[in-house]
Amino acid sequence: MSTDERLIYLPLGGAGEIGMNAYVYGYGKPGKERLILVDLGVAFPDMDSTPGVDLIMPDISWLRERVDQLEAIFITHGHEDHIGAVSHLYSQLNVPVYARAFTANLARRKMEERGHDPLVVKTVGAWPEVTKLGPFTVGFAPMAHSIPESAGLVIDSPDGRVVHTGDFKLDRTPLVGEAFDPEMWAEIAKPGIKALICDSTNVFSKTPGRSESDLPDEITRLIGEAKGMVAATTFASNVARVKTLADAGTRAGRSVVLLGRAMLRMVEAAKETGVLKNFPTVYSPEEAKDMPRNNLMLITTGSQGERRAASAQMARGKYRGLELKEGDLFLFSSKTIPGNERGVIRIINQFSERGVDVVDDSSGLYHVSGHANGPDLEALHDLLQPAMLVPMHGEHRHLRQHARLGEAKGIPSIVAVNGMMLNLSGNRPSVLEYIDTGRTYLDGSIKIGAMDGVIRDRIRMALNGHLVVTLILDEEDEPLGEPWCDIKGLTDNGSSNAALTEVLEEDLNQFLMRAGAKTLKDDDKLEGELRRIARQSCQNEIGKKPEVTVVISRMR
Repeated sequence: MSTDERLIYLPLGGAGEIGMNAYVYGYGKPGKERLILVDLGVAFPDMDSTPGVDLIMPDISWLRERVDQLEAIFITHGHEDHIGAVSHLYSQLNVPVYARAFTANLARRKMEERGHDPLVVKTVGAWPEVTKLGPFTVGFAPMAHSIPESAGLVIDSPDGRVVHTGDFKLDRTPLVGEAFDPEMWAEIAKPGIKALICDSTNVFSKTPGRSESDLPDEITRLIGEAKGMVAATTFASNVARVKTLADAGTRAGRSVVLLGRAMLRMVEAAKETGVLKNFPTVYSPEEAKDMPRNNLMLITTGSQGERRAASAQMARGKYRGLELKEGDLFLFSSKTIPGNERGVIRIINQFSERGVDVVDDSSGLYHVSGHANGPDLEALHDLLQPAMLVPMHGEHRHLRQHARLGEAKGIPSIVAVNGMMLNLSGNRPSVLEYIDTGRTYLDGSIKIGAMDGVIRDRIRMALNGHLVVTLILDEEDEPLGEPWCDIKGLTDNGSSNAALTEVLEEDLNQFLMRAGAKTLKDDDKLEGELRRIARQSCQNEIGKKPEVTVVISRMR
């Protein structure tokens, strides 16, 4: 090992949170390291903290400032929290993107949609095939997960071998995609693993994870016993589950209909890349309208309560002309991601109001997780015997618990959250420095920073309402009539039982009648006083201080 060079790890997203994964590795002299980026994903907004936002992405300012040091982007698998930001942020990085065939297919589609050259996405084979870039040699070692062709990365550098697991589970019979292969991983571990950077999502689950092959019998039984129309939702990317549902419907004598663009895109990509074979015949919604209702099996998007997805639209009424009615069955073959509970419960209640029977996964019969449970993580530690452990892909509590598991086995471990740059060159991971990290919001067609104030102002308006005060001044800086007010998101009448706008306009006019010439000539001072009085009047009348916009027009 060269003493003046180092191996670094820097999470920009995905460490201390679930979603928005982005991990930087570097090797070289301090500040001059050659870099690779592993994954570049998104998180999804909610109305409480990010109202109106379309997507949340990592702030890659640190990486953008060092783009001449960046060799490439490596994508472990095709889930949105790992691949979703690539096409949105690619123009700031402009380096090759490496992925396995199924993931590359998805990435090229996204790149084309955003106007980028899809050929910048390079398809690579599974381990032992490797890609050499700068000081790194990177191989994609198959891992079982809830999407096909997920891979852990074997990253070799002059300071040793790093394994970045990506998302994984120890499933030996995943039905679609590759099984976890302990023999392959034992061979990978033979030269010694310098550092294991490891998925922490299910660290608190105390029992070993279950296999995808545990589900078909129970799902087939449920669908076979149903009398009316059957619909089921799962993650569109969980191609194995989609096939399990479709096969169960077919065995029950039902015609399969896929609903939702993401579902159709995933199945199409899986077929094109040879991942999905012997998929049942699929009928269009238009064809389904002419079929007996009790002969239909609908597989829909929207397992997380997304308002615009097929499941939510069916819960509110119809989707593509298809409608669930009393006595029909709707199955959630999925786990609700923390934070999405309200959306899912809303859909369940809407279906219930229609008389639809809803079955969720509370019984554990119709869904298995795509992530390794606590005992599975320990089994991987034992198999790989890493010199150090850095938990990733989890909230802070997950990272902390995972680090405890490592330390209990004598593996030097550290809790590294977004922005914490680690030195992996020594005998145990150490903190080099802290990098400012944040979020980038896709708001419509524009990317905005978390500190730009747009979302903050939107939240304030949502909480407190909005008031516009308009004032016209004549050539002599005297008010031309009284000011007038327009309100949004505020009650019409206050505690005095008078119209709120009338009370506001009277209080503002009283101020203007007392205001001196200096105040009336100074736009900034006048605007500040009008805003202060308007907010105080609202506080007196309705107990809230709204956001206030003051418009001053002067006639010249």
